Amino acid sequence: MDIVLRLLVAGALAIDAVVHLQLASYYQTAVPAGIGQGNLFRIEATVAILVGLYLLLRGSRPAYAAAVLAAGGGVLVVLLYRYVNVPAFGPFPAMYEPVWYFQKSLSAVAEAAGAILALIGFVWPRRRVRKPHPRSAPATRG
Repeated sequence: MDIVLRLLVAGALAIDAVVHLQLASYYQTAVPAGIGQGNLFRIEATVAILVGLYLLLRGSRPAYAAAVLAAGGGVLVVLLYRYVNVPAFGPFPAMYEPVWYFQKSLSAVAEAAGAILALIGFVWPRRRVRKPHPRSAPATRG
């Protein structure tokens, strides 16, 4: 069950990364004093890739927590900038975009699904393999 869950979350993060990498060049504008939306998309994609790999390799609670943060944070940001006109602040540009289109919808759905599945993986009880302590091993008769 755990490997299937890890593959599903990593797949959702991969979709998120691919969409953000594909769209990054379209959103990169000259921002002399800031980061630029295209660069933010590239950062989002990099985080999604790294967290997906971490989750695939480890499958630990911290890996699932990182996946919840990466995917959940992504869906929260896309919803915020879809419905709220947040002005530019600090190095971050104004990214208000009150429309849905295929890639944006695909990314949001993948992020939401990834966050939910990662949360399930985070709270899912783990089976622990306990090794007997050397002192508690039964004595053998000789």
